[in-house]
Amino acid sequence: MVRAHFHSLLAGALVLTLTGCAMTGDQPDYPEQTQTLVGQVPDWSTEVDGEPVTALNDLIRSDALDQLIQQAIDANPGLQQTLLTLRIREAELRQTGADRFPDVEAGFSASDAEDSDDSYTGSVSVSWEADLWQKIADRTAAAGKDVEQQAELYRSARDTLAADVMSSWLELIAQHHAIAIQQERLTTLESNETLILQRYRNGLGTLEDLDSARSSTASARASLESDRETLAQQERALKTLLGEIPATGSNVPGDYPAVLTPLADLPAQTLQRRPDLVAAYRAIEAADYRTSAAYKDLLPSINLQAALEDVADSPSQALLTDPAWSLLGQLTAPLFQGGELRAAADAAELETAQTYQAYRETLLDAVGEVEDALGLERSLSLRQTHIAEALARQQSTLEQYQASYRSGLVDILDLLSVQQETYDLKEQLDDLIYQRLANRIDLGLALGLGVKS
Repeated sequence: MVRAHFHSLLAGALVLTLTGCAMTGDQPDYPEQTQTLVGQVPDWSTEVDGEPVTALNDLIRSDALDQLIQQAIDANPGLQQTLLTLRIREAELRQTGADRFPDVEAGFSASDAEDSDDSYTGSVSVSWEADLWQKIADRTAAAGKDVEQQAELYRSARDTLAADVMSSWLELIAQHHAIAIQQERLTTLESNETLILQRYRNGLGTLEDLDSARSSTASARASLESDRETLAQQERALKTLLGEIPATGSNVPGDYPAVLTPLADLPAQTLQRRPDLVAAYRAIEAADYRTSAAYKDLLPSINLQAALEDVADSPSQALLTDPAWSLLGQLTAPLFQGGELRAAADAAELETAQTYQAYRETLLDAVGEVEDALGLERSLSLRQTHIAEALARQQSTLEQYQASYRSGLVDILDLLSVQQETYDLKEQLDDLIYQRLANRIDLGLALGLGVKS
């Protein structure tokens, strides 16, 4: 009889499905459209010669830097929050997946009435929703995609953090160089001031020359103090990335390390490595599953319930003497809820479309980052060559002006101007070297290179 009742429920569900299936959505195949978008990206693999690097921290071979990166991964609070979000998504997946299994509840009550014997009631009930249309499976799959998306977001945050540590490390070296150049400038200006003072005392110069020299020296001292404070701020910023209480003092090498130029693969190979783009794709898949589940909420559902109940004179005999059992099968179908379910399905479909647009935005940003980094590598290379040539010529000019000043052929203002241009070119050249090395890290990150664990 129970089996016949169940078959009748199933037959009724199939009848209602004829109308329910007509209510399912007909949205575009967004996962397929994403593949079309990636195929439209132009080839950039031959634009810049590079090395076949497989990990971001392989761009710079330094054990000290690798230790800093690992410290940041272990202790950076922002990254740890992203990791905890991943753990939350994993717990939510287990919670959603539990809906596939029956619910079992046990109850116990006692009754003590006047002029009657004590009685004890024990019960066990089991309820289960038959997942006929894979609605629960869809929601579980969506939660699984949420986990995959968050895992990619964690990977993206980890790789970005590593790139920030590497760039900050290079920036400290660059700032030490800037201080050294400024100190060299100040030493030269102080020597000029001493020479002019001696000439003035010997009646070979003017007071205006001495004032100009002293003004330049004072300005150089102010710039040096500014550079030192900038270095202290950069050191504190690196400590923050490492998850430490900010403090000054960091050990960095005196010269720039070799930074490899990563090889730009074909767009399809590059973009499939980028965790932010993979995360955006997983968001589309999760929203697609939720849209399917939302439309299936419009279809009928079957719930089965079974219960055991027994009344006894003692707690130990409840459910053990002569329990009564019951089995209930229930077929329900939504008829009228003021359009709530239809609106929920429409909203889910629009959210899927929204995730597709978010993917497009992420893709455009990714392509732009790669092309910007490739273009900047070419530009910085040419600029570095030109500034190096200009510096070499300027140093020759400086030597001539120094000899002419000692001979009285040029005045102090001309010499100071040539010196200023020389040190400015030194600063520009060092800054271009730093920018080029830092850009290679940005290029590696844009190409989807991750941290080697």
